[in-house]
Amino acid sequence: MNTTTHSSPEVLRNRLVDEIVEERIAGLYDPRVEEALRTVPRHEFLPAVSIETAYANQSVSIKDNPAEDALPYSCASKPDVVFFMLVQLQLDEGHRVFEIGAGTGVNAAYMRRLVGASGLVVTGDIDGDVTAYARKTLDATGFRDVDVITRDGVLGAEERAPFDRIIATVGVWDPSPAMQNQLRDGGRLVLPLRWRGLTRSVAFVRQPERLLSDSVKMCGFLPLIGQDGERTGYVDDEHLIRLFWDDDQAIDPTELTTAVSQPGTVAWTEASVGPVESFDGIWLRLSATEPTTCRITVKPAAIEAGLRRPAVPALSPALVDGNSIAYLTLERMTVEEGTEARFRIGAVGYGPRGRALAGRLCDQITVWAGDRAAEPVISLYPAGTPDYELTDGYVIEKPSARMVISY
Repeated sequence: MNTTTHSSPEVLRNRLVDEIVEERIAGLYDPRVEEALRTVPRHEFLPAVSIETAYANQSVSIKDNPAEDALPYSCASKPDVVFFMLVQLQLDEGHRVFEIGAGTGVNAAYMRRLVGASGLVVTGDIDGDVTAYARKTLDATGFRDVDVITRDGVLGAEERAPFDRIIATVGVWDPSPAMQNQLRDGGRLVLPLRWRGLTRSVAFVRQPERLLSDSVKMCGFLPLIGQDGERTGYVDDEHLIRLFWDDDQAIDPTELTTAVSQPGTVAWTEASVGPVESFDGIWLRLSATEPTTCRITVKPAAIEAGLRRPAVPALSPALVDGNSIAYLTLERMTVEEGTEARFRIGAVGYGPRGRALAGRLCDQITVWAGDRAAEPVISLYPAGTPDYELTDGYVIEKPSARMVISY
């Protein structure tokens, strides 16, 4: 149960929203979304944690996964990510919206306020425990008119379609036909889309022949259960170095075991970042240019044993070619006393082709450095769309969609 606190839920909630609005991590804002987050009592959707935890800007697990290195089955997303995804969705009075991933029910409550009495909110989840939890919290907080259904979210809710808006609050690797077809022309689809080891919240607008992005923002979400196109494996027997890739990529992490046990080759660029500057765009550029882009995760013990530290040990972009790999790395630069620390950006390669891979990675770092704010345009076409109907760009094949990334 909630523990006693010196601040009321209202004070803590408003303090959290003040922080989110001030930081605007994705650069997005909508006063109606702000009002919804200030009004809906998030702590009542998280009765098992303290009020302070409920109003901290962090995700909260509601169903854990006991498997090794596994993410929870379900959680309440970080409030700042919830905020900007709702801004991306652009809900209005009277809209009909379908949510994939019921979670705690709080996101459905926000949306119910945004669509008003004339709108419709349907939230679904494949896990009956999760939908039972959401139904209970929604009923207890006065949102009984939200429809909660138990089913695989990739199937949508055809009986209530078409929708003006569809949003997923779980990571989607393959945008299903239902996600594409149950949306009205001009409607918006917001997905935490997964490809090449990364996840980005992408807002799409429905056009007659495709879904076209107008916003691509960094986020992190639990993967949608039942989509098995992502692969993962360890490079070493100690399970310290792990790769994440897609099933259309010919990557075998065990081929890299010898390579990472040898000294690496480091290549540097002229690009640098401060302590809180984002370099997320490098990974996006790699995914639009390099077919071998994937993700590397390294535990501290591997770094202590001599492996060069990836830029972000928990999730950094990498290029893999057979028995060779290169990944992003940082090095603190010498600066004058009293000035902000800076880190130059480069790549470290291992294996016979490690030097060449590091050079290719550095090429994309340099391109990114010339226009750091650029976002890619992502188009989703139905699977089977012929090449001549696609826009220019790099094509990633999904079972249900042809994904085109361009700059």
